[in-house]
Amino acid sequence: MLGCEEIEEPKPWIRVERPQMLFTDTTLLDSYDKGVLNWRLKTAYLERWADKEVVTVRPVFVDIYDSVGERVAFLRADSGSLDMKFTYVYAYGHVYALTPKGASVRADSLLWNKKDNLVKTASYVRVVSEDGDVLQGVGFESDAQLDNWKILSDVTGIFQDAAKRMKDEDKRQAEAERLNNPPPSSSSQATSAAKPTSSSQTLSKSAPQAQPQPTSRASSASQAAPAAKGVSMSSAAPASNAAPKPHRTLHGLPFQPKAGKP
Repeated sequence: MLGCEEIEEPKPWIRVERPQMLFTDTTLLDSYDKGVLNWRLKTAYLERWADKEVVTVRPVFVDIYDSVGERVAFLRADSGSLDMKFTYVYAYGHVYALTPKGASVRADSLLWNKKDNLVKTASYVRVVSEDGDVLQGVGFESDAQLDNWKILSDVTGIFQDAAKRMKDEDKRQAEAERLNNPPPSSSSQATSAAKPTSSSQTLSKSAPQAQPQPTSRASSASQAAPAAKGVSMSSAAPASNAAPKPHRTLHGLPFQPKAGKP
């Protein structure tokens, strides 16, 4: 007689959600701006769920390129997320970035938005400049190449060799002002101080002209006639009816011919 065996009822299928896209090997994602490579993201794990446009990656390694395709900076983080159209990249967890000028940026998170082409964060940030200065504060904003950046608020910092750099800056400003506003030379000062005078003016001051004397009726007729250019008639009328001797001027000085034999 056969014993009764307990028959197990079939268990219902349990649906396990799995990502639509899953890569567990090195994966590259490129972002282009007007046909030029802008960012290249490299990761070791990538997943995407069917009902979401968001792609989750970890870790995050991003190379940043300039307008001619040269790599100028990079960014790395523990994890990140982006959409399939690569319109934004959100990196979070021990974010570290190196700018083209040599400054390093550390933050809890960084968001790059392709629409405004800016890298931003509202979290605490610490920047070490290319000169070794340490700046820290809350909030950060930069261009996509991390070339021009600023800390938004609560900024504090430590500056290397601050006194020496301030003196050097003062010297550079003084030198720039001296080059832009050169002092007048001694020759130009002497020229501006002394006004040029003509030779006729100089001679007239050194030797004043003879004062005119009253004329007689006999000489009034001769004075009424116009004199030739450069020649003036003498004001003293002779006692005889002889023609008066001409009286010439040379550069403002009266010139009287010496009496001699005709």
